Amino acid sequence: MSARYPVTRFVVCLLAVTLLLSPAILMAQNLARISGTVRSETGLPLFPASIGIEGKSLGTVTNESGDFSLYVPTNETLTLVVFFLGYENASQTLRLESGEHRTLTISLKEKANLIQDVEVKGIQQRENTLVPIDLQSIDQLPNASGNIETLIKTLPGVASSNELSSQYSVRGGSFDENLIYVNDIEIHRPLLIQSAQQEGLSFVNPDLVSSIQFSAGGFDAEYGDKLSSVLDIRYKKPTEFAGSASASLMGGSAHLEGSSKNHRLSYLTGVRYKTTRFLLASLDTKGDYNPAFTDAQSYLTYKMNRSWDISVLANVALNTFQQEPSLRETSFGNLQQAFNFHVDYQGQELDRFNSYMGALTVNYHPNDRLSLKLIGSGFHSQEEITYDFWKQYRINNLAQSSSGNRDSLINIGIGTTLEHARNYLNSNIVSLDHKGFYTTSNGVLKWGAGIQQEMIDDQIREWDRIDSAGYALEFNHNYQSDIALNSYRFTQFIQYGHKLGTSRGELKFTAGIRSQHWTYNREYTVSPRGNISFSPYRFRKITWHLASGLYHQPPFYKEIRTNSGELYRNKKAQRSWHVVSGMDYNFAAWGRPFVLSSELYYKQMSRVIPYQVDDVRIQYLPQYQAKAYATGIDFRVNGEFVQGEESWFSLSLLQTREDIFNDYIEKSDGTVSYLGYYRRPTDQWFNFSIFFRDNLPMNPNYKVFLLATLTSGLPYPGPIDNQPSVQYELGSYRRVDLGFSRVIIKDNKNRPGTREVWISLEILNVLGADNKVSYDWVRTVQSDYGLNAYFAVPNKLTGRAFNLRLSASF
Repeated sequence: MSARYPVTRFVVCLLAVTLLLSPAILMAQNLARISGTVRSETGLPLFPASIGIEGKSLGTVTNESGDFSLYVPTNETLTLVVFFLGYENASQTLRLESGEHRTLTISLKEKANLIQDVEVKGIQQRENTLVPIDLQSIDQLPNASGNIETLIKTLPGVASSNELSSQYSVRGGSFDENLIYVNDIEIHRPLLIQSAQQEGLSFVNPDLVSSIQFSAGGFDAEYGDKLSSVLDIRYKKPTEFAGSASASLMGGSAHLEGSSKNHRLSYLTGVRYKTTRFLLASLDTKGDYNPAFTDAQSYLTYKMNRSWDISVLANVALNTFQQEPSLRETSFGNLQQAFNFHVDYQGQELDRFNSYMGALTVNYHPNDRLSLKLIGSGFHSQEEITYDFWKQYRINNLAQSSSGNRDSLINIGIGTTLEHARNYLNSNIVSLDHKGFYTTSNGVLKWGAGIQQEMIDDQIREWDRIDSAGYALEFNHNYQSDIALNSYRFTQFIQYGHKLGTSRGELKFTAGIRSQHWTYNREYTVSPRGNISFSPYRFRKITWHLASGLYHQPPFYKEIRTNSGELYRNKKAQRSWHVVSGMDYNFAAWGRPFVLSSELYYKQMSRVIPYQVDDVRIQYLPQYQAKAYATGIDFRVNGEFVQGEESWFSLSLLQTREDIFNDYIEKSDGTVSYLGYYRRPTDQWFNFSIFFRDNLPMNPNYKVFLLATLTSGLPYPGPIDNQPSVQYELGSYRRVDLGFSRVIIKDNKNRPGTREVWISLEILNVLGADNKVSYDWVRTVQSDYGLNAYFAVPNKLTGRAFNLRLSASF
């Protein structure tokens, strides 16, 4: 880290120390620990059984061996509740002393019919790098994008500087390095999206979600071939009829769920609509915006008998973005030199991103120990970006007048650009996977194999011409290509997890290996991975974990294509060695449970494909190859800062660099200078996030929700294409979103069937921060004022906005 920001970095270090010492400062009383195993009457482990404390925001789930561990308050009577689908509930009353460790063996009795689902909310505690995410009140969060990823962005190690996008980077990785699974099915996203304004709704529908787990690195071999993170989502399996509906200035949603009388068939169906029209009205570029994003999704399960069940997941997403800009006014610069950028527009843009996804899962489980799944899925997308713009611009120097105001305009450059695009992409991805697991009394064995076919047709017709004063009319960019790609991928994995009881504590480990072969580049990769967690008896409130492994990301279509449409067939998989060491410390404050989590990590990367980021568009440069590294530390404190409401504070410190092989510049004297390491596009050294919930103590029907983010600036590429080491910097990202909700109807005898109705007011970007997402590099002639030929004109994100929402559940 440089010395450019000594005060800011001193504050960061102070915050880090404060977070580390907060347990000792805040501790009001000691905790006790409850651990044990949940089994069936025949002695088989039950996974994932839900464990909760009645009346408290505290809970966890069992692992594949049926084991659980939970820290609870002391010196009060607690009721432990255990639930597992298809079995009768169990409860036990406990009272524990400070520092006590109680070990339980809980046996559940199988029930003939499926029983009603029970939701256990609370601070779920992890055993490895996967972190459970609390979903309580997620539908009431102030949210500019409308996506569940807004909550993920508040976790340590996760970064995003664009409130309109569902994409995020993790510990220095790109947006394309993150895995998303829904019920063991890998989710794909469109490929052509260039700006967050074009993004619609992400695949995950929050109304259908049962649980979320997230890992920022060091994840197991069962998860696929990406370098950075995994988001593992499970949809509900409802046992009774329920639903919800909401409407706001940014769209609406509705969902229904239920099951048949014999509980063999369960269904989930959700529909969403989103528009960001009033948000885009706060941008510098004025005009007619007409974004419309719609999706419908269903998840059906059918239990044929005790050993067989099938499930179907289907999704249709229809996304359209249309704009007719008319005028832009942007002021930029500093106190010494201030400028005004004025643009008059003619033309329009019309983009469509339609996708269709379907998956069928057949599950055979002859007993509680063995499960065999066969998953067939298909994904089809139709994407098109079409626009024609005529832009006439001028740049003025805002000189001070005699009164001291900057109202005197001196023109320093004019120009005209013509921009044209007719880009079309169709993709088809079809896969067939087998996954299985077998549990023993102390361990679980998992394995899988799959085949995936990828068929992509891409047509690029994109150019822009510049006529700037003093220059002849010329093409600035001219890309034309037609590409058809058809290839197969073969994957396999096997892993084993085991629990050991030692004289000093409880030890758990998982070891596995994953492999993949891609027919296009004829490469075969092997990735060993493993993790260990240890809970010492002497320090019962602490759990340590260590994870390491080799991660390969074989190229997908985007990684091997240049912006001109050339394919680099022989590009090999990017590689990354992860080493992650972490600790979770459970403590009590104000009589309520808290967890302090920290992770220290290092990633060594090779065969890296450099890239540049413009808004959310990633342009890979496969003509280069680089090596890279990422290192940092993450902190998170989560717990009931307000009784019954879980909140958290996250702090991340990161450094990530890369070095392109044979990247040099030739000086005027003929000597050569090698550039060495430079900042990666996601190098954000500081990231602080808050997710906070509150309510009125005398009336909990009134709630407040706060989402806040403060990050350092990101590097941004210069005006010359294909020079990633030439960088400028975007400013810091600052954003606060505030939401107020009021329950206006609660479930009662006078309104049977209505559970809750509430109204919410959201204030988005409360501070009105001028956050930058990119630069437009505008060229003018060299002026008499000594000004450069290129001006970096900032493209700003959305300003302050208000949203009103009415929601109901039944």
